Amino acid sequence: MDKLALSGFLLATLAILGGFMLEGGTLSTLLHFPAFVIVLGGTIGAVMLQTPFLQFRQGLQMLPWVFKQQHFNTQVTTARIVEWGTAARANGFLSLEAVALNESDAFLHRGLNLLVDGTEAQVIQATLDAELSLEQERLLRGARIYEAMGGYSPTIGIIGAVLGLIQALSSISDPDKLGLGIATAFVATIYGVGFANLIFIPVANKLKNLIEQQSLYRELIIEGLVSIAQGQNPRLIEHKLAAYWRG
Repeated sequence: MDKLALSGFLLATLAILGGFMLEGGTLSTLLHFPAFVIVLGGTIGAVMLQTPFLQFRQGLQMLPWVFKQQHFNTQVTTARIVEWGTAARANGFLSLEAVALNESDAFLHRGLNLLVDGTEAQVIQATLDAELSLEQERLLRGARIYEAMGGYSPTIGIIGAVLGLIQALSSISDPDKLGLGIATAFVATIYGVGFANLIFIPVANKLKNLIEQQSLYRELIIEGLVSIAQGQNPRLIEHKLAAYWRG
């Protein structure tokens, strides 16, 4: 569990709701199901309309990343790569075959297999760079659905507000319906802006940051495996890779 993400969400929510209550408001006035349906349903529907199915599904699958602690242990991976470099210099690339077979990280597994097969350093670099670039773009497309939701949500909130005002004006002689329509108008606007700035945009940015961290971690892997393929001194490899996590 990513405690920072959870704490940030709770702090932002409690600050807004707490400030509202300090001004004399009651939480029950913000609970308005019709406004909720208009904003959330309209926002998701608009994004579904513009997004290919696979991209939309990818975005939904990535949502748990926001609150799930991601581990990119660059120091441990650096130590492992240095160890592999030492073994390869002493006993050849085939000495890493057992390591490749037992590697659980799919990206490292493929890179080690290329190394064990005696693939040239330039080919390893090009192959893994291409895979990294394509994977990064695929994940970024998934994150963009939340960015799109953050763009649509305030506008859908305005639509909800207009609908509420229409309902209010059509029932101007009935005080109960008039009040309900006005409530829908203002609460829909709050939902639209609130969902965008407290959920959708922060989620999109968090996912993009995690994708950048993953990409940097895999760049370290590529640099290390290519250095091993070039037969570089393990101490030099360690020095180069340290720049990825010391910064």
